Amino acid sequence: MGEAQPRGLALPESAPPVDTNSVSTPTPKPRVSPVELRLRKAGIPIVCLTAYSAQMARTIDAAVDLILVGDSLGMVLYGFETTVPVTLEMMIRHGAAVARGARHACVILDLPFGTYQESPVQAYRNAARAIAESAVAGVKIEGGEIMAQTIRFLVERGIPVLGHIGLQPQTANTVTTGGFRAQGRSEEDQARILADARAVAAAGAFAVVIEGVTETLARTVTEAIEIPTIGIGASAHCDGQILVTDDAIGLFTEFKPRFVKRYAELAPQIAAAAAEYAEDVRARRFPGPEHTYGATKK
Repeated sequence: MGEAQPRGLALPESAPPVDTNSVSTPTPKPRVSPVELRLRKAGIPIVCLTAYSAQMARTIDAAVDLILVGDSLGMVLYGFETTVPVTLEMMIRHGAAVARGARHACVILDLPFGTYQESPVQAYRNAARAIAESAVAGVKIEGGEIMAQTIRFLVERGIPVLGHIGLQPQTANTVTTGGFRAQGRSEEDQARILADARAVAAAGAFAVVIEGVTETLARTVTEAIEIPTIGIGASAHCDGQILVTDDAIGLFTEFKPRFVKRYAELAPQIAAAAAEYAEDVRARRFPGPEHTYGATKK
């Protein structure tokens, strides 16, 4: 048997007794709900980041109000060129991991391409499955006026919906949007996106992401609708902001969108750590005696 490890230090005889009633346990923050986020319109800005794993969710949970399990995981984790190949099964697996890791933030999951556009019934079936199997609080779907009926159908059946207008990555290469470019430069585009925002709000979404639009349009939309706007490549006047975490901390380095601010550069640090580890292994410096186990004393 190995030597017993001390479990603690005994109090000296002169020490006063510990008043267990005076020891306070930190009260965990309550889970943020979609209803609470809806009430944040024109209040303290809503802080949002993405996560695809339990570990990342635990790491960012205390700092944010909303964690989005984005279909951006297709490019960030799986190496796809677009989000289109992402499946509902992928989203559910990652959504469940994030929901297990987060304790405070509201967790919302992207419904991937092809899982909600066909009909409101299809959208409800897949949204209900995603929520039941992953324990997230709600779903995000892309589309404005064209998806208003679907949003209303989901909300009326108890599914919180986060809208997404402006640049919509799942359909960015259609003739309407013309690729991955800023939206709302023409008067026609501005009118269309403003109409999309109003339709999403009227349909019952608790908030709406506005992506890749001109600053003035994002401000106009924010002032025009009664639900919070969450900007990404939009305006500081939105009711909240979201970034892909891997972009913000310098882990995803394939490209850097104009709207991304790097708050860290972790990729070079990881590469340097891996190189140092490799040198230690090849030189037999690792593992050292402090990293190995000795024989058990009898």
